[in-house]
Amino acid sequence: MLPMFKVGTLCLLLLRLSLAVDLPTKKYLSSAAVKSMVTAAEAEAEKRNVHIALCVVDDSGNLLFFEKQDGATMNTIQFAQKKARHAAFYGSPSKNGADSVKNGNVSALAFPEYFPNQGGLPIKVDGKTLGAIAASGASSDVDEAIAQAGLDALAK
Repeated sequence: MLPMFKVGTLCLLLLRLSLAVDLPTKKYLSSAAVKSMVTAAEAEAEKRNVHIALCVVDDSGNLLFFEKQDGATMNTIQFAQKKARHAAFYGSPSKNGADSVKNGNVSALAFPEYFPNQGGLPIKVDGKTLGAIAASGASSDVDEAIAQAGLDALAK
């Protein structure tokens, strides 16, 4: 029979070995990355002379940033968040959801976080969706252009 201190030492050694296993790493949106995207998107909205709500979410749709500019209507609050969550959940622009419904796929409206309105874009790095950015308050194509300006700043 092993003395008790040797059993404890053996257990500690096994625990250390099990913790030495490499854990997977996950890329995420840092505060600096979010600020860079937001600054570029705000500049694009100002250039186009529109008042918007701007939203950035992580890959699970959790809110990382939200702003409703002065002059943006109240409905833009929900629209920007829904566009961003759609893009994050499905890893595709929210315009794809709008196109799908226009093509007759109305059953998609029952999907979780599905929002068929242009203006939300996924944020992808190395083929993985890290989150999404969305704008609401202008025409849908302008909303998407504002979100794209945010993505373009991240790519620099």
